[in-house]
Amino acid sequence: MKPSITILVITLAALAGQAHAHGDAGHARQPAVAAARAEQQPFGIAGDPKQVTRTIVFDMSDEMRFDPSRIQVRRGETIRFVARNRGRMMHEMVLGTAQDLQAHSELMKKFPGMEHDEPHIAHVAPGGMEEIVWRFNRAGQFDYACLVAGHFEAGMVGAVTVR
Repeated sequence: MKPSITILVITLAALAGQAHAHGDAGHARQPAVAAARAEQQPFGIAGDPKQVTRTIVFDMSDEMRFDPSRIQVRRGETIRFVARNRGRMMHEMVLGTAQDLQAHSELMKKFPGMEHDEPHIAHVAPGGMEEIVWRFNRAGQFDYACLVAGHFEAGMVGAVTVR
């Protein structure tokens, strides 16, 4: 093998071990990794765990519901979302705009094995718990949803009002 091809093969092999499929059970993110990749979104930006101002616990169920289904936050707050899966199937919590969540849901139907590792997504195995730390630095109406195929369409959505 040529040296450049060997380097490429070794690099790809190393990166493959770090990829996560959409349906994988363990998607814990290191806070430093999430913060390093913080990118402004219309609904906020990945938050610093040291600056959390409030924790909100969400229960997700196989009845395709979030509890609570509506929350209010103040602009500038950094929230720790704790997503608990009380069901027997995989669920997730994805923050976004209604339009973005709808588009992502359509992509998930076409590519159910899509890889994700964004700081505004928590994949939660049955009986498991995951966290998202998010800073709401823009006012508006935003949403959260489970985008596992069929869950969004079944009404597994919630609303965030940022004042």
